[in-house]
Amino acid sequence: MTSKSSSGAGDTPANSVAMAVLNAIQNPVVMVDEAGLIAFANWEAEAFFGASASHLSRYKISTFIPFGSPLLALIDQVRERRAPVNEYRVDLSSPRLGQDKLVDIYVAPVSSAPGSVVVVFQERSMADKIDRQLTHRAAARSVTGLASMLAHEIKNPLSGIRGAAQLLEQSVEDDDRALTRLICDETDRIVSLVDRMEVFSDERPVDRVPVNIHSVLDHVKAIAKAGFARNIKISENYDPSLPAVFANRDQLVQVFLNLVKNAAEAVGDRQDGEIMLTTAYRPGIRLSVAGTREKISLPLEFCVIDNGPGVPADLVPHLFDPFITTKTNGTGLGLALVAKIIGDHGGIVECDSQNHRTTFRVLMPASKGITSEDAPLPNSTGTTR
Repeated sequence: MTSKSSSGAGDTPANSVAMAVLNAIQNPVVMVDEAGLIAFANWEAEAFFGASASHLSRYKISTFIPFGSPLLALIDQVRERRAPVNEYRVDLSSPRLGQDKLVDIYVAPVSSAPGSVVVVFQERSMADKIDRQLTHRAAARSVTGLASMLAHEIKNPLSGIRGAAQLLEQSVEDDDRALTRLICDETDRIVSLVDRMEVFSDERPVDRVPVNIHSVLDHVKAIAKAGFARNIKISENYDPSLPAVFANRDQLVQVFLNLVKNAAEAVGDRQDGEIMLTTAYRPGIRLSVAGTREKISLPLEFCVIDNGPGVPADLVPHLFDPFITTKTNGTGLGLALVAKIIGDHGGIVECDSQNHRTTFRVLMPASKGITSEDAPLPNSTGTTR
């Protein structure tokens, strides 16, 4: 892709450096001249507007944004006052740009080109993902402390309660034996819950290697088809050129088995119920790796999509918090564990839910090393099967 300027400036070394810097910015950046034409667009802007820079340069900015958008008023304001302005949470949703296009906008004048302005877009979805991910990690840490406390303070007394109930069972009448059995069963249930929470207290470094995500997803699919999803259609849309993900294979299996099981439960007994597994390369987001100062890119996107009824809108922001569940008998720890595992890998897990389409999206880093596992699987054709 190339960026084009309508100013006719020559391709000098200084211009080349400036272009390289602008193209390296992970936010859409455009320059709008005094006539309203798009004089420049960086690579992110090309992706944002879904058109090349040369195509964008033939039209005014108003062509690509919704009618009556406050962006046009901001541009006029900057031209008039010759001072930069910020506007937050501007809705640019349209058939051209897509739904849920909520952005923060920065508009500044260009001193060397009177009447021209630079517009920088910050997609709120990205900012919100980072904010929510930090919240998920904080929630996981709170469960870690709670799990350690529960393991020490509760399991030992429970063992004594269960032992006493077993002794009583030997000496009580048949009518009362059901009560001692109930004590034992409920004690076992609490111990099982504490055991599940103890997973959160494991703070050991994750043992990671290059892993072929398609082998993980195919393994999860085989388990699902042999059990809880035997009557549900599971299709795939894989990118066969995807590099290996730097992760712990067993933990990835645990994550996606949990997500696929949730999807199967959401689909239920619907005749047209379907789960889709997708992989793709989506560069753009950078996050700090847990426990280090290193910042890594998260270009690998893995999705579990189902056509169930969807998640209630008021529940989506809290879906990965502990003890949040829509299931009658659920504990609300499954998705919290998913968030912890992905967070320990330095990744992000998100949920987008609409009626009859819920997407759990996992963004993770690619492996820096190359192994035999990196080769695409023979049946990973990149098409829906």
